[in-house]
Amino acid sequence: MQTVNHAQASRHLIFVRHGATELNLAGLRCGGDLDVPLNELGRRQAAEAGQRIRALRMPVGVIVASHLQRTRETAEIIARQLQGVELMIEPAFAERHLGAWNMRSVADTETGLAERVTPPGGESSDEFLDRISGAVQTLLPRLEQQPLLVGSKGVARVLGELVGPPGRQGLANGELALFDLAAFACRNTMGCQA
Repeated sequence: MQTVNHAQASRHLIFVRHGATELNLAGLRCGGDLDVPLNELGRRQAAEAGQRIRALRMPVGVIVASHLQRTRETAEIIARQLQGVELMIEPAFAERHLGAWNMRSVADTETGLAERVTPPGGESSDEFLDRISGAVQTLLPRLEQQPLLVGSKGVARVLGELVGPPGRQGLANGELALFDLAAFACRNTMGCQA
């Protein structure tokens, strides 16, 4: 990943996947309707992510996370590393609700998710996409602050669908990605210039 300069800052979203949880390490699904904390490895991953962001001199002005413990705690650890950066909680950035698929093997549910099957008692792919799209729209007025979003692998996957680059679903816990929101902002506001 390259350093983001101030000229780029107004259109990019820095994304960090939350640190590991016990369910992540066990290879079990953990949707947005299941609230679990980070484990010690996850806390170290969050601290390392904050150190990488600081070392890359990424100009973060606001950190955004869902209300879920794993994203909120990761964001708090990163905020301590960056000192003085505002932390904003936005529940709409929670992972997809997986209903009966929570705590099932990732391997056992991968095909269903790839085929856009709605888990029993869970959220459909379209509902999840719409929710994340709406949450991203709430960030558009804050793009000049260079937001950093702490979220789940599913949120990163949807961001990839919305703005690219595609294929971001493979993010490891604590991994950083950069999403260019320029096209999304252009489609969703009147702020585009020809």
